[in-house]
Amino acid sequence: MKTAASPLEAPDRIAAPLLAWYDRHARRLPWRAPPGETADPYRVWLSEIMLQQTTVATVGPYFARFLERWPDIESLAAAPLDDVLTEWAGLGYYARARNLHACAREVAGTLGGRFPETEADLRALPGIGAYTAAAIVAIAFGRRATVVDGNVERVVARLCALETPLPAAKPALRDLADRLTPDVRPGDYAQAMMDLGATVCLPRRPKCAICPLMEPCAARRAGLAEALPRRSPKPERPTRRGIAFWLTDSQGAVLLRRRPPKGLLGGMTEVPSTDWREAPWAEAEALAQAPLPAEWQALPGLVRHTFTHFHLELAVWAGRTDRPEALQDSRWVALDLLGGQALPSVMRKVVGHALKQAASENRHDLPKL
Repeated sequence: MKTAASPLEAPDRIAAPLLAWYDRHARRLPWRAPPGETADPYRVWLSEIMLQQTTVATVGPYFARFLERWPDIESLAAAPLDDVLTEWAGLGYYARARNLHACAREVAGTLGGRFPETEADLRALPGIGAYTAAAIVAIAFGRRATVVDGNVERVVARLCALETPLPAAKPALRDLADRLTPDVRPGDYAQAMMDLGATVCLPRRPKCAICPLMEPCAARRAGLAEALPRRSPKPERPTRRGIAFWLTDSQGAVLLRRRPPKGLLGGMTEVPSTDWREAPWAEAEALAQAPLPAEWQALPGLVRHTFTHFHLELAVWAGRTDRPEALQDSRWVALDLLGGQALPSVMRKVVGHALKQAASENRHDLPKL
C-alpha cells in the first residue's frame, strides 16, 4: 500500500487548494482587502498591532474608532499620546499603544508617510517584530514572507504531525511554514492560513471533514489532529497584592496618577496604589505609600484582575481631603470625566468598585483603619 506523501514533498498540494478555499470563504474584516487585491499598509499595520494577543472580535470596534478618528498615518502621528492611550484603554498590553504612536511619528516624519517594504526595515520601527513585519510585507506589499501566528502554528503542526511541544517547537514550526509558503499570492496565502486556523482547524474539535487540506494532513491520518500542537505545562501564575487609594476632594473629584512610562501599564492613568507584591500589606506599610494623608477607610471586597504572568488582588481604601497643591504626575478629575481617561481595565474595575460602594454604603459605616 502506497504511503501518502508528506506535505513538504509537494508544497503545491497545500497552497493551491488553500487559496481556492480562501477565494470562497475568506472572512470579511474591516482591515482586509478582498482576495487578489493588495491592502492598505496603514490598515494592515494598525490591525496587526491591535491583534497581538487579542481576538478579532475584540479588535473590531477599536479598529473602527481609531480609523474614524485617525484615518491615516499622519493624523495618528499628530495625535497626543494621551488621546491614543485613552482610545486604546481596554485592549491591554499598553506598550503596544505607546509603540504604535512612536511608530506613526517615525513613519509620518522620517519616512515621509510611507511604510518600508522590507522585513528588515520594518523591524527597525517601534513595536514591529518578526511576525508583524512579515504580515505587512506579505499582505500590504505582496512579497513572499513567512507569516506565523498561533493559528498558523496549529495548522502547520497538524499538517506535518510535529509532536515537539510548544514553545520549544516554535523554530521548527517557522521553518516548516517557510518551506510551505508559496511565491504566488503570499498575502492571500498568509491570511488563508490564519482563517483556516480560526474557522476550521480549531484548537478543539477541528472540522477535518470540511478542511481543504484534509488529504495531505499527516495528523489527521495518524488520528492526532486534536492532540496537536502539544504544549509544555504552564507554570502557575503567582498572586500579587496591593492597596488602591480612592481619594476624593471636597467637590467629589478623584485623584488620578500617571504611571511611569516604562514597565507594566506604562504611561497609563491609575488610581494611586501601593506596589504590587506577593506578600500581604500591613497597615503601616500601605499608609507609607498613600498619595496624601487622609482618614482612610477600607471598602468591602477586593478587585481581582489577571495579567499574563500573575493574578492581582487589590484592596481599595477610600479617603477624603481638602484639595492640596497638584502632586507630581497626578491630577484631580471630576467623576463625570472619568470615562474619558486613559484608564486600563484593572483601574476601571477599581473605579467601578469604589463607585458601587459609595452608592450602596454610608462612609461612616465603614471600618476605620
